[in-house]
Amino acid sequence: MVDDELQREARALGDPTRHRLFRYIVNAPGPVGVAELTEFVHLNHNAVRQHLAVLKDAGLVVEEVEERSRPGRPRLFYRLHPEAAGRWDTPGAYAWLASMLSDAVRRQLAPRQVGCQDGHRRAAELTGTGEGIDLLETEIARRGFRPARVERGRKVEFVLGRCPFADVAASDPDTVCQLHLGLIEGLAGGLGGLDVEGLVTKDPRRAGCRLTVRRQTARSGAHS
Repeated sequence: MVDDELQREARALGDPTRHRLFRYIVNAPGPVGVAELTEFVHLNHNAVRQHLAVLKDAGLVVEEVEERSRPGRPRLFYRLHPEAAGRWDTPGAYAWLASMLSDAVRRQLAPRQVGCQDGHRRAAELTGTGEGIDLLETEIARRGFRPARVERGRKVEFVLGRCPFADVAASDPDTVCQLHLGLIEGLAGGLGGLDVEGLVTKDPRRAGCRLTVRRQTARSGAHS
């Protein structure tokens, strides 16, 4: 399965123009629009869109639709796919994990505390309209967890189809899973209107961890 993914990615990057587009997206500080990419490679809009479609189908980039309140067709933006991070000379998710664990040791904090603080910081950066639970889902998907959402009234369960740190979590699940739980708690608290009820962990190499979040009541915002 992994070999098939790598072969598909390699074929997509075998084209020099697609490789240039991919490197530009990887090195950009944020999501990149089609107009910017068109100017970079000096090709017409349709040609660039076709190359981006190949990169997207190969699982190398993620396509995002612009949120806008003004008239006009929303623009498309592209960023590195979280599951491609760490391959093809791209920054890996493990850099974040190392940074968080280093911070925990340096400040003598528990991994859950450090994760919570980072979640609060990230929540403050998130923009756009929509319910907090949708922003939370988008963020955990962006981090490579492959969440599958199940609605049960105000309670929402996410089945996590992938652990981006499976190798480390398999040898030290308490540390890594507590860091993730803290991250989710910080995100939920920063976004507002959400309570994290718990995280049921599974074998990280098989995935399937279950995260349960409850929407707070609109009237009081109190726990129920």
